[in-house]
Amino acid sequence: MQAAAAATFLLSLALAAPLAVIWWHAEPSVWPYALASSLCEIVYIVALAYAYRVGEVSFVYPLTRGIAPVLTLAAAVAVGHRATAAEAGGVLLVAAGVVLVRGPGGRAEARGMLLVATIAASIAAYTLLDRVGIHRAGAFTYFVLVLAGPSLVYPSIVGWSAVRRALGTPIYAAALANLGSFALGLLALRRGAAAPVLAVRSTSIVFATLLAGRVLAEHVPPMRVAGSLVVFAGVALLALSS
Repeated sequence: MQAAAAATFLLSLALAAPLAVIWWHAEPSVWPYALASSLCEIVYIVALAYAYRVGEVSFVYPLTRGIAPVLTLAAAVAVGHRATAAEAGGVLLVAAGVVLVRGPGGRAEARGMLLVATIAASIAAYTLLDRVGIHRAGAFTYFVLVLAGPSLVYPSIVGWSAVRRALGTPIYAAALANLGSFALGLLALRRGAAAPVLAVRSTSIVFATLLAGRVLAEHVPPMRVAGSLVVFAGVALLALSS
C-alpha cells in the first residue's frame, strides 16, 4: 500500500511540473510559506508511513483527520478568535469520536497516540500555511514547490524498487486524481477559510474506515465505525460554524 502511495505522489509531481512551468507564477514572498509547508508535509509523510506500519488505517486515519481541524481552531483561538458554541460542540463531538475509535479502556498505546498527534499537528500546520501561501503563487506552481520534497522523501522511505513495482494503470489514475484534488483544495483555500476546507477534506474519514475493512482486510469493529461517524459529525459542525 505504501509503495503505491509513494508512486502516486511521485507521478503527481511529474504531471504537475510541466503545468507549473507553463503557468509559472510565484511571488518572492511565497518561499517561506512553501518551504515551511513542505517541511510539514515531510513530517506528515514520515509519521504517516510509520503509523501505517505499526497501526491500522481504520484507527490512524479518522483520528488524524478529525483532530487536525480542532488544532486549526485552537490556533485561531490563540490569535484572538472567539470560539462559538457550535465550534465547542464540534470539538466535543470529535473528542467523543476519538474515544470510540480508540475503543473501551483506551487500548491505543502511547506510541500510536503520539504518532496521531504528530500527524494531526502537521496537517493543521500545512493547511494554515497553504491558506496564506496559495495567494502568492499559482496552484500548480505552489503544488510543485510544496510537494517536490515529500514526493522524493516518501519513495526513499518505502524503497525505490518497491515503487517501481507498484507502477501501473491504477497508479496513473490515482496520480491524476491526487493532482486534481490537491489543486482544487489549494484553490478552495484561496477563496475560503482553512477550517471549512480542512473539514471538507475530512469527509474521507468514514470512507477510509469502511474501505480499510473491505480492501485491507482490517478488523474494524462497529464501535470504530461509529466513532468515525461521530468524528466526521464534529468536523462538519466545525465547518458549518466557521
